[in-house]
Amino acid sequence: MRLLYRQRPYEVTPGSAEALYEKWHARAAHNVQNGSLPEFHRNMRGMVKEFAELPIRSEQKPRVGIVGEILVKYHPTGNNELVKVLESEGAEVFVPDLMDFLLYCSFDSFFKVEHLGFKKSERWINKIVISVLERYRNYAVKVLSQYKRFGAPDPIEHKARYVDGIMSIGNQTGEGWLLTAEMVELMDHGINNIVCVQPFACLPNHIVAKSMIKPIRKRYPMANIAAVDYDPGASEVNQLNRIKLMLAVAFKNMEESSSID
Repeated sequence: MRLLYRQRPYEVTPGSAEALYEKWHARAAHNVQNGSLPEFHRNMRGMVKEFAELPIRSEQKPRVGIVGEILVKYHPTGNNELVKVLESEGAEVFVPDLMDFLLYCSFDSFFKVEHLGFKKSERWINKIVISVLERYRNYAVKVLSQYKRFGAPDPIEHKARYVDGIMSIGNQTGEGWLLTAEMVELMDHGINNIVCVQPFACLPNHIVAKSMIKPIRKRYPMANIAAVDYDPGASEVNQLNRIKLMLAVAFKNMEESSSID
């Protein structure tokens, strides 16, 4: 996603980014089956290099981050093809890595051991899990860091610090503090436009998403956040209206920023 969504809105040849994605998706699937670390390293180098060399247009589009409940955030059916909707409206999309959610689940044990009386063994077990996951991701970070255009993911410990002064990492129901951390991280990296997606009436996500919009806007005045509920009975027209309103503000802010520069 980090590579495809960064290049697809600017591709010179329509479909070229998607073709590269399909090529490397097949190779990655094969690598998952054989578990070869050297092959993983080769794939990472080749994948990032080819996406970086993909011919693209030199134009600027507003960047929009998607955060929210894990299923609705990543599944195109769950969010009514939100990525394609945003791209068709002239935006570039950024979606946080799925790996962050796995790391978040393990990182939560540290708070539970320290404050909730969980066994200390849980901390050590999850520390090992995090180190193994980060070992694989560290090489991806190394390769991505060679290309300023793509950027690299932050360690989970760094993400936890994003919510300092806003909420406690003891908020661990559902996507918990990670959802707020992702919004703050996007702001910190210059992505001020966000669509926060969630299932209708999902109380945990309303608490750690909608209720955090005001504190985030206080810290980042340029924050342009739209919370959108997704449910089989929800009005798709209403969802589109909220998204287009957010995009209208995004385009306006981009134009004002460009005129100042």
